[in-house]
Amino acid sequence: MGGFFGAVCNRDVIADVFFGTDYHSHLGTRRGGMASFNSEKGFQRDIHNIENSPFRTKFEHIFEEMEGNSAIGCISDSDPQPLLIRSNLGTYAIITVGIINNAETLIKQYLSFSGGHFSTMTGGAINSTELIAALINQKSDFADGIKFAQESIDGTASILILKEGGSIIAARDKMGRIPMIIGKCDDGYCVCFESFSCEKLDYVKERELGAGEVVEITADGITQLKKPNKQKKVCAFLWTYYGYPTSDYEGINVEVMRYINGKIMAQHDKECGHAVDIDYVGGVPDSGTPHAIGYANESGMHFARPFIKYTPTWPRSFIPSSQTERNRVAKMKQIPVNDLIKDKKLLFVDDSIVRGTQLRETVEFLYESGAKEVHMRSACPPIMYSCKYLNFSRATSEMELITRATIVELEGEEGLKHIDEYSDAQTERGKRMRKAICDKFNFASLEYQSLEGVIKAIGMDRESLCTYCWNGKG
Repeated sequence: MGGFFGAVCNRDVIADVFFGTDYHSHLGTRRGGMASFNSEKGFQRDIHNIENSPFRTKFEHIFEEMEGNSAIGCISDSDPQPLLIRSNLGTYAIITVGIINNAETLIKQYLSFSGGHFSTMTGGAINSTELIAALINQKSDFADGIKFAQESIDGTASILILKEGGSIIAARDKMGRIPMIIGKCDDGYCVCFESFSCEKLDYVKERELGAGEVVEITADGITQLKKPNKQKKVCAFLWTYYGYPTSDYEGINVEVMRYINGKIMAQHDKECGHAVDIDYVGGVPDSGTPHAIGYANESGMHFARPFIKYTPTWPRSFIPSSQTERNRVAKMKQIPVNDLIKDKKLLFVDDSIVRGTQLRETVEFLYESGAKEVHMRSACPPIMYSCKYLNFSRATSEMELITRATIVELEGEEGLKHIDEYSDAQTERGKRMRKAICDKFNFASLEYQSLEGVIKAIGMDRESLCTYCWNGKG
């Protein structure tokens, strides 16, 4: 994934963009960057690797190095950015969030007629933000260039451009899969991914851009360069997993959705007579916890935290490149509360089950700590497809997904023709898959939230949500 924050005001905005970008640190772990424009200094830019240190620590000297009444910042889980581009459209800084599935095709097309070139990164890869800039530059203005780029890309591209002169162009991706929010203060405007980031910096949320909408922002106002598309497909995982609890998307709060989601799961278990003799309900922290609270509140079972993550010094568990090392870090962070585990029947809610490698370590750790039973609930449906629109649940192969791997173990490649049945807990195939995963991970029971349940918890029209990772429909 990735996050962004930009601001343009009648005052210096470096502090706003520094803190606003830092508030998006949960969305990426690889690179952080900022760019600003000042009428005397022109463009200034700073990029750092944040794989082993938080954004804030790498940019602590930014107030001495950078100044400007307009600036943009990003947390990136992929390529270094912002980039500074000099083109027929002028000089500008650019940030993008998304994924380009047809990058090689676009690169070959561009090189075949342009006579131009791209700088390459280690291994020969092209920075996706540079590719998007090259597409934009093929047109005579930014609005047409952004439209051309987004229509050319198979995938997703939300774009922030800081122009020479200080205005910011903000373009939400063409299907509106990720949010883009405008905030207003007395001195100007900001644009961000997470709504709380602008509110904490004393901006009032003005509105969300529509799918594919493009605007130009100055300290004095907003000009629409392209109207929003009629259709939108907001990523449902925003609420289930990677959105921050205090944020609102489409007017729907993340934390509240997760409580409702847990409530729906508890109602289903109650109707089916599942897991009725449980000592404690807990979340697989941190994102599973609010789902678990909703489950406990509805079921009447006691909520508890049988283990706590030690976070003051341990890095995020998915930062190390080695899966073995990620598993080790995840296990080292889990500190048991033995009185809440030993001889207890426990039910845990996780936000999702993707590969299951860290979850296996967690369950083994709970049994080693004396748990009598460990029941597992997933706050979303079985993940059957690697996301092709964002960077969540992307894998080298879809066979890394625990669902697909289990289906092939049960039925061979033929089973992949019946994914819809395996997703449904009411079918024989669905029951077999759940039992096989239970046996593999030593769960006492396993249930997934249904697609209908998660859509109900969000409260949006089904046609306005992207549910590709669950049912292959983007």
